[in-house]
Amino acid sequence: MGAGNNTQPAECGKEFQPEIVAFCCNFCAYAAADLAGALRLSYPPNLKIILLPCTGRLDMLEVMHAFERGADGVLVAGCLEGECHFRTGNLNARRRVEYVQKLLEQIGLGGRRIQMVNMSSAMGAHFAIAAAEITAEVQSMGPNPLKMMVLC
Repeated sequence: MGAGNNTQPAECGKEFQPEIVAFCCNFCAYAAADLAGALRLSYPPNLKIILLPCTGRLDMLEVMHAFERGADGVLVAGCLEGECHFRTGNLNARRRVEYVQKLLEQIGLGGRRIQMVNMSSAMGAHFAIAAAEITAEVQSMGPNPLKMMVLC
Protein backbone atom coordinates (compact mmCIF):
# COMPACT_ATOMS: atom_id res chain seq x y z
CA MET A 1 0.00 0.00 0.00
CA GLY A 2 1.28 3.42 -0.83
CA ALA A 3 2.31 6.00 1.74
CA GLY A 4 -0.53 8.26 0.63
CA ASN A 5 -3.24 5.67 1.23
CA ASN A 6 -5.54 7.05 3.92
CA THR A 7 -7.04 3.65 4.72
CA GLN A 8 -3.89 2.56 6.57
CA PRO A 9 -4.20 2.35 10.34
CA ALA A 10 -1.85 4.48 12.47
CA GLU A 11 0.43 1.52 13.22
CA CYS A 12 1.15 1.15 9.49
CA GLY A 13 3.19 4.38 9.70
CA LYS A 14 5.63 3.00 12.31
CA GLU A 15 8.93 1.41 11.32
CA PHE A 16 8.16 -2.11 10.17
CA GLN A 17 9.30 -4.81 12.60
CA PRO A 18 8.45 -8.21 11.12
CA GLU A 19 6.70 -10.85 13.19
CA ILE A 20 8.51 -14.15 12.78
CA VAL A 21 7.13 -17.50 13.90
CA ALA A 22 9.80 -20.13 14.59
CA PHE A 23 8.80 -23.78 14.59
CA CYS A 24 11.59 -25.48 16.58
CA CYS A 25 12.24 -29.13 17.28
CA ASN A 26 12.43 -30.06 20.94
CA PHE A 27 15.80 -31.79 20.94
CA CYS A 28 18.02 -29.43 18.99
CA ALA A 29 16.63 -26.09 17.82
CA TYR A 30 14.58 -25.33 20.94
CA ALA A 31 17.58 -26.24 23.08
CA ALA A 32 19.76 -24.00 20.88
CA ALA A 33 17.31 -21.12 21.36
CA ASP A 34 17.40 -21.74 25.10
CA LEU A 35 21.20 -21.78 25.02
CA ALA A 36 21.23 -18.50 23.09
CA GLY A 37 19.12 -16.98 25.85
CA ALA A 38 21.27 -18.47 28.61
CA LEU A 39 24.38 -17.05 26.92
CA ARG A 40 22.59 -13.70 26.64
CA LEU A 41 23.02 -13.66 22.88
CA SER A 42 20.66 -11.16 21.39
CA TYR A 43 18.23 -12.12 18.70
CA PRO A 44 15.13 -10.25 17.55
CA PRO A 45 12.44 -10.05 20.24
CA ASN A 46 9.70 -10.31 17.61
CA LEU A 47 10.49 -14.01 17.07
CA LYS A 48 7.80 -16.26 18.55
CA ILE A 49 8.90 -19.85 19.16
CA ILE A 50 6.55 -22.79 18.77
CA LEU A 51 7.87 -26.04 20.21
CA LEU A 52 7.48 -29.18 18.11
CA PRO A 53 8.51 -32.68 19.21
CA CYS A 54 10.23 -32.92 15.82
CA THR A 55 10.16 -30.73 12.71
CA GLY A 56 8.85 -33.83 10.97
CA ARG A 57 5.56 -32.93 12.68
CA LEU A 58 5.47 -29.58 10.89
CA ASP A 59 2.01 -29.15 9.42
CA MET A 60 1.89 -27.09 6.22
CA LEU A 61 -1.60 -25.94 7.14
CA GLU A 62 -0.34 -24.46 10.41
CA VAL A 63 2.42 -22.66 8.50
CA MET A 64 -0.15 -21.20 6.12
CA HIS A 65 -2.37 -20.28 9.10
CA ALA A 66 0.59 -18.38 10.59
CA PHE A 67 0.81 -16.28 7.42
CA GLU A 68 -2.95 -15.91 7.28
CA ARG A 69 -2.96 -14.65 10.88
CA GLY A 70 -0.33 -12.02 10.11
CA ALA A 71 3.11 -13.58 10.50
CA ASP A 72 5.57 -11.87 8.18
CA GLY A 73 7.96 -14.81 8.11
CA VAL A 74 8.43 -18.37 9.35
CA LEU A 75 11.63 -20.02 10.49
CA VAL A 76 11.69 -23.80 10.72
CA ALA A 77 14.62 -24.97 12.84
CA GLY A 78 15.45 -28.64 13.18
CA CYS A 79 18.23 -31.07 13.97
CA LEU A 80 21.31 -31.37 11.81
CA GLU A 81 20.68 -33.47 8.72
CA GLY A 82 21.33 -37.10 9.51
CA GLU A 83 21.07 -36.41 13.26
CA CYS A 84 17.28 -36.29 13.69
CA HIS A 85 16.10 -38.05 16.83
CA PHE A 86 13.18 -39.39 14.78
CA ARG A 87 15.45 -40.52 11.91
CA THR A 88 14.07 -38.58 8.93
CA GLY A 89 11.81 -35.97 10.47
CA ASN A 90 13.98 -33.02 9.48
CA LEU A 91 14.21 -34.30 5.90
CA ASN A 92 10.42 -34.48 5.72
CA ALA A 93 10.24 -30.95 7.12
CA ARG A 94 12.68 -29.67 4.48
CA ARG A 95 10.47 -31.11 1.71
CA ARG A 96 7.44 -29.41 3.26
CA VAL A 97 9.26 -26.08 3.57
CA GLU A 98 10.34 -26.25 -0.08
CA TYR A 99 6.73 -26.96 -1.07
CA VAL A 100 5.44 -24.00 0.96
CA GLN A 101 8.15 -21.78 -0.58
CA LYS A 102 6.83 -22.63 -4.05
CA LEU A 103 3.26 -22.08 -2.91
CA LEU A 104 4.08 -18.67 -1.44
CA GLU A 105 5.79 -17.68 -4.70
CA GLN A 106 2.72 -18.72 -6.68
CA ILE A 107 0.35 -16.67 -4.55
CA GLY A 108 2.64 -13.65 -4.56
CA LEU A 109 3.85 -13.56 -0.93
CA GLY A 110 7.45 -14.54 -1.70
CA GLY A 111 9.01 -17.91 -1.02
CA ARG A 112 11.83 -16.48 1.10
CA ARG A 113 9.31 -15.67 3.84
CA ILE A 114 9.81 -19.24 5.05
CA GLN A 115 13.24 -20.72 5.63
CA MET A 116 14.64 -23.82 7.26
CA VAL A 117 17.86 -24.14 9.22
CA ASN A 118 19.49 -27.13 10.85
CA MET A 119 21.44 -27.02 14.10
CA SER A 120 22.49 -29.00 17.12
CA SER A 121 21.50 -28.14 20.67
CA ALA A 122 24.97 -26.64 21.25
CA MET A 123 24.57 -24.08 18.45
CA GLY A 124 22.98 -21.21 20.36
CA ALA A 125 24.95 -18.64 18.36
CA HIS A 126 23.76 -20.23 15.11
CA PHE A 127 20.15 -19.88 16.27
CA ALA A 128 20.64 -16.20 17.11
CA ILE A 129 22.27 -15.57 13.72
CA ALA A 130 19.51 -17.44 11.83
CA ALA A 131 16.83 -15.47 13.68
CA ALA A 132 18.55 -12.18 12.87
CA GLU A 133 19.06 -13.14 9.21
CA ILE A 134 15.46 -14.13 8.52
CA THR A 135 14.24 -11.03 10.35
CA ALA A 136 16.47 -8.79 8.21
CA GLU A 137 15.43 -10.53 5.00
CA VAL A 138 11.72 -10.34 5.79
CA GLN A 139 12.12 -6.72 6.87
CA SER A 140 13.57 -5.93 3.44
CA MET A 141 10.57 -7.66 1.81
CA GLY A 142 8.08 -5.60 3.77
CA PRO A 143 4.97 -6.63 5.68
CA ASN A 144 2.96 -9.70 4.83
CA PRO A 145 0.34 -8.44 2.33
CA LEU A 146 -2.28 -10.61 4.03
CA LYS A 147 -1.70 -8.78 7.31
CA MET A 148 -2.15 -5.47 5.55
CA MET A 149 -5.53 -6.67 4.26
CA VAL A 150 -6.60 -7.62 7.79
CA LEU A 151 -5.33 -4.40 9.41
CA CYS A 152 -6.50 -1.94 6.79
